[in-house]
Amino acid sequence: MQFEQQQDFRALVDQYPRAIMIATKEPRITYVNRMFCSATGYQPDNVVGAPPSILSAGLHAPEYYQAMWQSLASEGRWEGLVWNRKKSGEIYPQWLSIYPMEYEGRQAYVGIFMDMGERGGADERLASLAYYDPLTDLPNRSLFQEFLKARVSQYSRGNNRFGILFINLDFFKTINDLHGHDCGDGVLKQAAMCIESVVREGDIVARLSGDEFAVIVELSGRDELNEVCRRTVQAFQAPVIVGQREYFLSASIGAVVYPVHGKSGVELLQKADRAMYAAKLAGRACYRIYSEADDEQGRREQQLSEALTASLKTSPGEFHVVYQPQYGLGSGRAVGMEALLRWDHPEFGSVSPADFVPLAERRGEIHELTQQLVRGILADLQNGPPSMPGKFRLAINISARQITDARLGLAIGPLFDRIREIGWLPEIEITETHIMHLSSQCLETLREFRDQGVAIAIDDFGTGYSSLAYVQNLPVQVLKIDRQFIGGLGTKNRDSRIVSAILGIAEALELEVVAEGIETQAQYRELCQLGCQRGQGFLMAKPQPWQRVKAVLVDPYQYVMK
Repeated sequence: MQFEQQQDFRALVDQYPRAIMIATKEPRITYVNRMFCSATGYQPDNVVGAPPSILSAGLHAPEYYQAMWQSLASEGRWEGLVWNRKKSGEIYPQWLSIYPMEYEGRQAYVGIFMDMGERGGADERLASLAYYDPLTDLPNRSLFQEFLKARVSQYSRGNNRFGILFINLDFFKTINDLHGHDCGDGVLKQAAMCIESVVREGDIVARLSGDEFAVIVELSGRDELNEVCRRTVQAFQAPVIVGQREYFLSASIGAVVYPVHGKSGVELLQKADRAMYAAKLAGRACYRIYSEADDEQGRREQQLSEALTASLKTSPGEFHVVYQPQYGLGSGRAVGMEALLRWDHPEFGSVSPADFVPLAERRGEIHELTQQLVRGILADLQNGPPSMPGKFRLAINISARQITDARLGLAIGPLFDRIREIGWLPEIEITETHIMHLSSQCLETLREFRDQGVAIAIDDFGTGYSSLAYVQNLPVQVLKIDRQFIGGLGTKNRDSRIVSAILGIAEALELEVVAEGIETQAQYRELCQLGCQRGQGFLMAKPQPWQRVKAVLVDPYQYVMK
């Protein structure tokens, strides 16, 4: 960079909207522009002739500046976050870019920077877009990583500690998918304010990506990290309000401490992420501080997640369908069955649906799982489906996230056509927790399915928060009582009263009921006495491959309550 006319150079640079400082190789400051004076509080007389270290906050280790000079020598430039001190004594972060240039006939360096804590002007805001999230106005991942590196460098020479929180919003993707991105953006803004409300002014909050946030917190006591984690979890117990509607979500948090859990920013953030995943596995809406045991479990989950993606793309033969019959409890005859997808991996063996279905939802691969299920059922139905009396139903499970996906109808349409062709009825099952958060658009889609002769069932009924007023307006025909209430029948009066109440609700709303997880004859007898119509469970039949289940369907269950 070379300027022939010093007067032209100063006229140009003095009006530049970002702070500029020129220093010789000695180094000595030879020139500063007006924005430099505004940003630092120093006038030219205070700094010209002084070394650039007059601005230093003393927070960076010598290795930091050595790397800076190495970059200038090898690449001809350097850019990064620097913690400096204003004339007032205030320590602040600046984003600094340094380039070599020739100035007044000598080799020099020009430093251009912006105060990352002050972004009020239009030009400053434009310049900050590379470092800040425009939706929440928080630092983005790149700037957070720079903050983290600077904090590690600052604390590497002392005994102080700081903590990192890695925060993920539970069920945010469901809200985004079901209610649209405008609503999702509003929820993210509110979430950012929730997090900022529980940390101190000096702590750094950033939005890393999507529904992931991170915080750097100063620690002065042993229990301080636990306390800020607890406050953050509690902040999401209240509903998030966007427009005129309330949305309920929670936060899973992973936390680490420097230098206990790592001595580099990269290592700390990775372990905080793994601790967050451990919080997810623990049931969400909680926090976990990093531990080796949790890390091992998290690594296995990550391996399983990657294996699922690979299997869906390259090894469809690892997936197969099993069927669990549903019986009329009064007659003992099969009245329907539920189709369930199974995954047998060459390394992990038989993987539980409770493990791989949530993984598919989190990775956005639930549609691919549904396609595997549909392909498997269609292949089985080509192989001599038995003729069943009455309205025999074949049920499949659908994720709420698929309902507004245009691909859903294309995937399940041929299956439903085949089910009707052999004289059966198709049924869709959606869990109660998910159906309670469906948008009006999703409910309208379910009504269209119902009008086409597809039965809609609420799965795991009793585990969510549905009200009688809400259920009566849903386009459903079937309630499936969750197995946790069936397990206590015959021994616990409370479970008996709960099942009786659900049956009463169903009768009032003219809905059918299926009891899940029947495993003992005592449970079977009590369900019959309470008037439950249908049931499924290991007592009558376990989920079985197609060739075996065909024989079971035509053979009535022998234990029938007369």
